[in-house]
Amino acid sequence: MRGGASADILSNMNILGISAFYHDSAACLVRDGKIICAAQEERFTRKKHDFAFPKNAIAYCLEYAGIKGDDLDLVAFYDKPFMKFERILETYLAFAPAGIPSFIKAIPLWIKQKLWMKDLIRNELRYDGKIVFPEHHESHAASAFFASPFNEAAFLTLDGVGEWATASFGVGRGNKIQINAEIHFPHSIGLLYSAFTYYTGFKVNSGEYKLMGLAPYGRPKYKDLILNELMDLKEDGSFKMNMKYFDYCAGLTMTSKNFHKLFGGPPRVPESRLTQRDMDLARSVQEVTEEIVMRMARHVHKETGQKYLCLAGGVALNCVGNGRILREGPFDDIWIQPAAGDAGGALGAALFTWYQYLENERTADDRNDFQQGSYLGPQFTDEDISVYLKQHEIPFKVLKEGEIPEAVADLIADQKVVGWFQGRLEFGPRALGGRSILGDARSSKMQETINLKIKFRESFRPFAPTVLVEDVSEYFEIDRGSPYMLLVAPVKQEIRRQMTDDEEGRFGMDKLHVVRSSIPAVTHVDYSARLQTVDKKDNPLYHKMISKFKEKYGCPVIINTSFNVRGEPIVCTPHDAYMCFMRTNMDYLVMGNHLIEKTEQKPLEKDIDWLKEFELD
Repeated sequence: MRGGASADILSNMNILGISAFYHDSAACLVRDGKIICAAQEERFTRKKHDFAFPKNAIAYCLEYAGIKGDDLDLVAFYDKPFMKFERILETYLAFAPAGIPSFIKAIPLWIKQKLWMKDLIRNELRYDGKIVFPEHHESHAASAFFASPFNEAAFLTLDGVGEWATASFGVGRGNKIQINAEIHFPHSIGLLYSAFTYYTGFKVNSGEYKLMGLAPYGRPKYKDLILNELMDLKEDGSFKMNMKYFDYCAGLTMTSKNFHKLFGGPPRVPESRLTQRDMDLARSVQEVTEEIVMRMARHVHKETGQKYLCLAGGVALNCVGNGRILREGPFDDIWIQPAAGDAGGALGAALFTWYQYLENERTADDRNDFQQGSYLGPQFTDEDISVYLKQHEIPFKVLKEGEIPEAVADLIADQKVVGWFQGRLEFGPRALGGRSILGDARSSKMQETINLKIKFRESFRPFAPTVLVEDVSEYFEIDRGSPYMLLVAPVKQEIRRQMTDDEEGRFGMDKLHVVRSSIPAVTHVDYSARLQTVDKKDNPLYHKMISKFKEKYGCPVIINTSFNVRGEPIVCTPHDAYMCFMRTNMDYLVMGNHLIEKTEQKPLEKDIDWLKEFELD
C-alpha cells in the first residue's frame, strides 16, 4: 500500500473525522477542506459492519496523509455521546422494568468506554488537541451538503436514531448548515424498516437491502394495515408510531407479540424458505417508506424553496425511494452521500469542522461534487501486487496497460466472471469499479450464476449495471448520471421484451426466471435497475474497459457487484481479493496489470469450513 497525499507541508490543516460504536465505524481525513482519504473499519478487520473504534481505518488515513496523530490540528467525532447516553437512560426508565435485560447488556460498554470518548481518542492517537462533537444528524447533513456539488440546497437526513433525532431537514448555504426541524426517537422511519427486516428473517443493519430487493416480488397487501395500525402519518411526512407493536425501545428484538399477532405469526426463521407473505410484507413496507419520503420531500421543498436536495442517513441508501424523489419530486436535482450510513458520519464530522466550526469559505459550481467518485480508500501498486503473488507462488500473466480493457471485455463477452481489483478502494457500501465482480448483463443465466456460485447469496437478489454515462439514456429512463449506484430507474421500453400472458401472470419467485429485456441480468422483475454510471474522468480504466465492450460487442452495460461473498466486507488488499477469488467460482481475477486464471491455481488447503459457512440451502 502506498501513501498518496504529500507529507511535505505539515503546516496545512489536517482534520480527522471518526465514527464508531454503533455500526460501520470509519475514519476520514480532510486537509484544507479536501477529502484526502476515508475508509470503513470493516475493510481492515474483515468483520462485516464492524462497530469497534476504527484503529485500522485511522492508521490508514494517517499513513496515507503522511502524518502522525500529534500532527492533527483537530479531531471530530460524529455524535455527542452524553446526549445519546441520556436518551438511552430515559428510554429504559420510561419502559422499566421491561427493559432490564437490555439495560444490563448495554450499560457496561457505556460505562467502560463510550462515555469517555475524549480520553479514548487522545490515548489512541496520542493527540492532545481540540476535539469537536457535532450532533449525529448534523454530521449526516454535513456529509450530504458539504460534499455535494451545490452552493445552496435543502437537506433531508433519515436513519434509525442518532442522539434523539431520527430525521431532520434544513438548508445548507455556502459554509453553513442549519437544521430547521427534526423527528425524535422512538418514532423512526429507519427503525420501522428495520423492524420489517427483522420480521422477514433478515439481519438488522445489513439485511435492509435484501428487503428492498425482495419487494418487487410481492404485492402491497399490508400497506393500509401499516398506515392504519403501526403509525399516524401526516401530510407533511411527519409521523408517530404505535409503540405497542415494537420492542426496540427496551427489549432485545425489534417487534413485539402484538406485531406478530397483527401480521399473522412469528418472525421468519433466518435462512428458511421465503413465502409469498414475506414478499408481500417487503412490498408493503417499501411502499409505505416511499410514501413517507415523498411527503417529506414535498414538505421540505415547500418550506425551504430550494431547487436542490441533499440526502444522507441510512434510509438514503434506499435507492428505489431516491429514484422516485428524482422522477416525481419537486426538486430540480438531488445528491445522495455515497456513504450515507454511519460510516459517512466520519466524513461529515470532518467537513462540518472545516466549514462550520472554523468558518472556512466554500465554493461550489452546482455540477461537480467533492466526493472524488468515492475512491478514497487504500490502493496498491503493480509492484505491491507482484510482490504478493510471487511470495505466494501464485501463477499470473502480466498485461500491458493498454491490453487490460480489451482482455477483460473479451472475458466478459465469453461469459466469464471476472474479479476486478483496480485503484483505490471505495468508501461506502457500494463497489463502483475499484473492487468489483463483473459479468455480462446480456446473459439470462448470469444473475443466478453469480448469486449462487460466486456470492453465495439468495437467488432473488438483483444485480446492478454499470453503464457508460454517455449512453445511460439509451438504456434507462433517466437523463443524468448516477455515479454512486444510489438511484433506481426503469429500463427503457425500447429494450424490454414482450411478455407472454403466462409470464405476465406469474407471482412471487416464479417471476425470477423470465427474460425481461436485452440486459436481463440487471433488469429486476419490475423492470427497474439500480444503476451506476461511469465517467472517464472519475475512473478512466473502468470506463475504457466498458467502452471496449461496447465497441466490440455493441453493449455499454455490464454487471457490477461488490467484490465479496455474503457475510464478508468488500475486499481491501490483494490477499483479500485472491482468497475471495479462490473460494468462489470466479473465472479470472485482474489485479492491477496482473491476470490470474482459476484453472492455473492450486486448490486452497483447509478451507472447507469457510465454504460451509456461506453456502445456501
